[in-house]
Amino acid sequence: MISTVTVVFDANVFFSIRLTSLLLELAMSGLFRARWSADIHREWMTAVSEHRGIAIEQLAGRREAMDLAVPDGIVSGYEDFMAGLYLPDPSDRHVLAAAIRCGADAIVTFNTKDFPEHAISKFGLRTQVPDDFILDIEDSDPGVLIDAARNDLAHYQNPPLTIDEYIHDLYNCKVPKTAGYLTKSQWF
Repeated sequence: MISTVTVVFDANVFFSIRLTSLLLELAMSGLFRARWSADIHREWMTAVSEHRGIAIEQLAGRREAMDLAVPDGIVSGYEDFMAGLYLPDPSDRHVLAAAIRCGADAIVTFNTKDFPEHAISKFGLRTQVPDDFILDIEDSDPGVLIDAARNDLAHYQNPPLTIDEYIHDLYNCKVPKTAGYLTKSQWF
């Protein structure tokens, strides 16, 4: 199934490897088109490097894996849009510009206040927090989240990750409704 729904993921969504991995599994379902840009990559990589003390070079493999998982995920050619965009934090203009460029329907972000409705609705955009986005995907095709979580958990072999650790990590990634849904579904 190929969807015409397109979302741009803000850099803060990619801060956690666990959430990133689950979102990529969901993207491979074809229920939505996942998009990001080189600037979004740069922003999450810088944040992870600064907050976790990981050299940016060590994050290159994760970046490459993301780009391989979603081959058409990279948005380019949006820079010219930035000059005419006004947001509370001007450093977020690149996210909005990428969303405009690729004709996205939504920006998935933890910081919805950084993309106020009056600034983005004129471009046909809305924001959505990751937790609500994930559950909306599940609502559109029941079982897709469980399949994605199973596939995602299977990746963690060295060292292995238990189901309890996986769920706990999702809670810590600020997607408690997703973690709760998976817990209640007894998907394991």
